[in-house]
Amino acid sequence: MNIFVVLALAMLLIIVALRKKVPIGPAILAGGLLIWVAIKPEIPLLGEAAKQMFTMQRTYDLLFALYFVVCLEIELRKSGCLKGMVQYLNHLIHSTKVTMAVMPAFLGLLPSVGGARFSAPIVDNASKGMTITAEQKATINFWFRHIFEFSSPIIPGMILACSIVGVGVGDVIIHLVWVTALMFAIGWLMFVRPMKFEDLRAQNMGEDPDFDLARNRMDFWLSILPVAAVFLLMVFGGIGAAVSMGVVAAAMFFVLMGTNRAVPIKDIFIGAIEWKLLRDVTCILFFIQLLDVTGVLGQVVESFKAAPLPTPVIIAGLSFLIGVLTGMSQGHVAIVMPIVALLAPAGSLDLVGVALVFGVGGQMITPTHVCLIVSLDYFKADFFKTLVPVIVAEALLLGVFSAYSYLTWAG
Repeated sequence: MNIFVVLALAMLLIIVALRKKVPIGPAILAGGLLIWVAIKPEIPLLGEAAKQMFTMQRTYDLLFALYFVVCLEIELRKSGCLKGMVQYLNHLIHSTKVTMAVMPAFLGLLPSVGGARFSAPIVDNASKGMTITAEQKATINFWFRHIFEFSSPIIPGMILACSIVGVGVGDVIIHLVWVTALMFAIGWLMFVRPMKFEDLRAQNMGEDPDFDLARNRMDFWLSILPVAAVFLLMVFGGIGAAVSMGVVAAAMFFVLMGTNRAVPIKDIFIGAIEWKLLRDVTCILFFIQLLDVTGVLGQVVESFKAAPLPTPVIIAGLSFLIGVLTGMSQGHVAIVMPIVALLAPAGSLDLVGVALVFGVGGQMITPTHVCLIVSLDYFKADFFKTLVPVIVAEALLLGVFSAYSYLTWAG
């Protein structure tokens, strides 16, 4: 059976399962098993996929990073730091809308898979008392968290892409920084600006008995500094996401005790065990390994390479499809960038840009994206009501990018 027919059937099965309210993880796993049955239904391959998943460092780094992100989120939420930070930001910025857009974007600078879980409670706190749906919150959290995928020197996908192709990270950022601005503008116009509610103005804060400028200022720093600490540990210390998040979460327990904001240790480290999230993430990781052991990804690459299409179209299509299948920037970068390197030995910023932007475009509209899962899980939002607006916005972004690339292509 044609590989693209199989993939289409698998995606159809996933969509039908989600419509039937099947959890995201099992729904995606069902699609993976359909691919396995149609392509290579050999029992040992299931064991091989499981073995690969459970022996890969990425699996544990992701699972423990998510766990410690939840620990830190519980610490900051139950200590009142997140609420105080939002109040302080509204006092400074005077706009709840700006707070809801800027904070996920700011925390998106932190290269942590599934880090949307950390920005979700900030969006939630910023919109307390407002008539905003769970889907609107999830969409805002998910979209703005990823605007720096094209312009941050610490995004793993960016570093890996530049290393494979042999171009400078700074050169790629200069080439694509306008896409970050475009993504923010589209998100603002489509998701934030249309919202109707009364902003929490600074003058009203003075009348709020819960508002304490000095304490809220401290809450702000107690919420920001852990993120900065993880950033420093990961970028300059070369420490993995799980260890970095674990060290900071443990340190924050004592910091909160010393600032009269203590949270019971049981509430933190036991409360952070979320079995549903663990199930969904594990199913996704197994799905990705099934694609690998059955040879599906290799077949897709070969099919695109044999197609009688212009090189940029092939790279765009391949990047987008791999982004959809894996939901991870490292996924589409690791598969597509070696092809880019072969097609453009001297390094082509235009071709690299196409691969990155379309790869991210694919991962932004797929249920295999961990940040989408954690956003939906946190806000208890409907999958389709959340994802459809994102698909429309992503189509607009890719359309503008394609038109601009066509008009300015250098080589």
